[in-house]
Amino acid sequence: MPVMSIMSRYIIRQVRGPLLAAGLIGLMVLLAERMVRLLDITLGKSNSLAIVLKMLAYLIPHYLGLAIPGALFIGLLFGFSRLSRNGEIDAFLAAGIGLHRLTRPVFALACALMLVAFVVFGWIQPYARYAYRALLYTVKNIDVFYLAEEGVFMKVGKRTFILDTLKKNANVFEHIFLFEDNGERGSETITAERGALIETPDGQRPLLRLENGRRLKIRPASPEQKPLAPVTGRFKTAEVPIGRERFALFRDRGKNQRELTLPELVNRLDDPPAKTTRNEMRAELHKRLVNILSLPILPFLSIPFALARRRATSAYRFGAAIVILVGYYEIVEQATLLVQTGRASPYVALWTPFALLGVFSAWRYCQASRIIPTRRLGRVAGRSGT
Repeated sequence: MPVMSIMSRYIIRQVRGPLLAAGLIGLMVLLAERMVRLLDITLGKSNSLAIVLKMLAYLIPHYLGLAIPGALFIGLLFGFSRLSRNGEIDAFLAAGIGLHRLTRPVFALACALMLVAFVVFGWIQPYARYAYRALLYTVKNIDVFYLAEEGVFMKVGKRTFILDTLKKNANVFEHIFLFEDNGERGSETITAERGALIETPDGQRPLLRLENGRRLKIRPASPEQKPLAPVTGRFKTAEVPIGRERFALFRDRGKNQRELTLPELVNRLDDPPAKTTRNEMRAELHKRLVNILSLPILPFLSIPFALARRRATSAYRFGAAIVILVGYYEIVEQATLLVQTGRASPYVALWTPFALLGVFSAWRYCQASRIIPTRRLGRVAGRSGT
């Protein structure tokens, strides 16, 4: 028993490094790509960096759903490939330790990650997705004034304005020109020497507080009347609300099937939220279950691709394994779309690829447990210099 414990820890240690590296790199790449888009939305707003980091934190559970299977698969490939290249697999086999015993610790690891994925897919992702959408809604409703630049015309709803001097850190400016087009009700033009952006006590709508300005209001007349004279005036101080009412609070969680937890999906399968069909609910439920239950299959799929004769090529095997994994998850995504539109049953569209992956993985693993076969593709790859 102590020998098995030492061996298990050694196997896990060989897999752990590539697994963590692949997971971290994958998360960083996915988050970096999304961060560029978030910066476009939040750049110029107060505390924009803090907002971006908060939004990225809400996205981590979503990307974990992609990173966990990929990191596990790559970790197994690299870990067992290293054991195979160094002859350690041969040593274990010579000592009477079969491949099935070497697989036990990584299968336990895959089951542990399956439990993590169950919590992530079942509860954390729905809540994080809702929190991300609520924060994005809040950011998009922050008035465009925060994006203003000196000497550049900006448009806020029906208002267009330009500022000569702007101090964003203090939210004050000098020399503003503001034009508001009210359509059939006419237009209004305001100029002022200085002003500031202030928040109302309830935080619902920002105001422009203007000082020493002029106002010109033009009201159109009906076709049978003479044009009305423009109304002009001067003011020492004036407050002009800008933008739209900010909240309009974001809707409650659960109006979309992706924001429902697994128990909520099951309980509301026949009573979907408004604008959500029963087929969309079924597709979401079965997709999550397939993604969760696919994790324990990955050791049996990856290990045969990692094993090879010491002089055999390895690049083609890694490439083939990754293509199979990516292809499988792409099939799951496309099958989900078919189920959502009602063109296929989830048991056919989603569980059939899952069953085929399981059968193929079991066949490959049983084959590798008996003998490390000569790879036919290896000869082709060897001739091509791969």
